Amino acid sequence: MAEPSLSLALVAGEASGDLLASLLIQGLKARWPELQTQGIGGPRMAAQGFEAWWPSSKLSVFGYVDALLNIRELLAIRRQLGDRLLAQPPAAFIGVDAPDFNFGLEQRLREAGVKTVHFVCPSIWAWRAERVEKIKRSADHVLCLFPFEPALLQAHGIGASYVGHPLADAIPLQPPQAQARSALKLDGADSVVALLPGSRRSEIRYIAEPLLRAAVLMQQARPELRFVMPVAPGLRALIDPLVARHAPGLQLDLLDGRSHEALAACDITLVASGTATLEAALFKRPMVIAYRMHALNWWRMKGKNYQPWVGLPNVLARDFIVPELIQDQCTPEALAREGLAWLDDTARCERVRAIFQQQHELLRCNTAQKASDAIAQVLQA
Repeated sequence: MAEPSLSLALVAGEASGDLLASLLIQGLKARWPELQTQGIGGPRMAAQGFEAWWPSSKLSVFGYVDALLNIRELLAIRRQLGDRLLAQPPAAFIGVDAPDFNFGLEQRLREAGVKTVHFVCPSIWAWRAERVEKIKRSADHVLCLFPFEPALLQAHGIGASYVGHPLADAIPLQPPQAQARSALKLDGADSVVALLPGSRRSEIRYIAEPLLRAAVLMQQARPELRFVMPVAPGLRALIDPLVARHAPGLQLDLLDGRSHEALAACDITLVASGTATLEAALFKRPMVIAYRMHALNWWRMKGKNYQPWVGLPNVLARDFIVPELIQDQCTPEALAREGLAWLDDTARCERVRAIFQQQHELLRCNTAQKASDAIAQVLQA
């Protein structure tokens, strides 16, 4: 039964946070039809009626170098947002990922009496376990995407609920490949590779080039290959010169957004580590996970990881079911070799698709309902 209206503030950074938050808002509106939401968000959130005081692209930085270059602006935005929310407090604040920005804001609001929820447990099981104490100070409750996370937080006295992953609800169990190929004007018999270099500017700078050069090598080995590359909003000006320089003759279709159509349409994908790897798994697509970053960021991060896997499908499987090529290993030759290996091994593709099917069913548990139930309990506490 629908409940009275309420006002919630949210902060989501970059494209993946915008997507997660939009799906969350859509579900919350089923409980609170007159829901009002405002804060920092992107176009997908705006489509759900969200009022963006700043665009989520302002928070689209990665690593220590990017953060230092933008630190003054980020701190100013966080201070101004906190002042505005304290002047007119919402029923609750929901920080969607972006932990380095959100935890400080959440702590300030919580100390002033505003209920705080953090959506997406930071990867304390993978690296930077010291974040546990920040979470404890900042969040009244954490909404967890993966089933093993609540117990880790509860052991530290942090309220947490497993809500599944909203993408698992939004993406069909059987990917509509024929429909997606028709929408993208691809022939049903084409061999299609999706290139997903990431949604941050820094990712484009470091990852797009090796992906494009790998695609050229793959097409030299198999001239019939077609490539599609979804481009996040605002990044086309970065991508076009890279394509012209590194892959001028590639059979490549650049798409404005439409990453889900690209993943549904493709046979395999070369994909930057992050939420897109989980999306690829939910679309049952064999993948090669790639990542490169500034050398200083890599030097600081590589000693803080607590498990061998980086990509979410491998983390969930607790095994290297798909290859990961990180930093120095992320070369065009290695990417092309691993991509072609998928195309040449039908049995291996079928095995990994079966694992992805199991992961999809595990994460598909009506996230919107579970999240709204948890948020309602926080409001009533």
